[in-house]
Amino acid sequence: MSDATDPWLIVGLGNPGPDYAANRHNVGFMVADLLATRIGGKFKRAQKAQAQVVEGRIGPPGPASRRVVLVKPMSYMNLSGGPVTALRDFYKVPTDHVVVVHDELDVDYGALRLKLGGGDNGHNGLKSMTKAMGPDYHRVRFGIGRPPGRMQVADFVLKDFSSTERKELAFLVDRSADAVECLLAEGLERAQSAYNS
Repeated sequence: MSDATDPWLIVGLGNPGPDYAANRHNVGFMVADLLATRIGGKFKRAQKAQAQVVEGRIGPPGPASRRVVLVKPMSYMNLSGGPVTALRDFYKVPTDHVVVVHDELDVDYGALRLKLGGGDNGHNGLKSMTKAMGPDYHRVRFGIGRPPGRMQVADFVLKDFSSTERKELAFLVDRSADAVECLLAEGLERAQSAYNS
């Protein structure tokens, strides 16, 4: 069982490289980048896994501050479980102190849902993570909505946010980062009541 001194692994899911940077599937990377800016860190290549990491603290100085490792797997989405599990083991992080930020098709654009455990809902990043370490990690699900018309899901998630969506995107990424900080500082129930929409 975890305690207050255990570190947290905050994982933003996405695909590496500039071609994918603004895709809907990469919103996890966007939130991780913002959290890194907030703690004054820069991502660097991890020694122990195919990933980029930033170490630091989230929250006010003192006992409420949480030690965190921000992670962006560099293995492509469908292989995320390997690097994340390697880093979880290296930093000795309990699985219930792993938080994954990812895009979610079954949630309306811009809405958030926080939860602990559950299925993968066809999300290849979650599928890989659950296969590697079981389902009992936290999820911050960033709604991207369903594809319009007959567009295939794979095409939709690998497209950039639309111009209309981009008008709100910075605010929504900011709110998602706030939700992660709230989850660490105040626990899942408080974060759910404040941010689930």
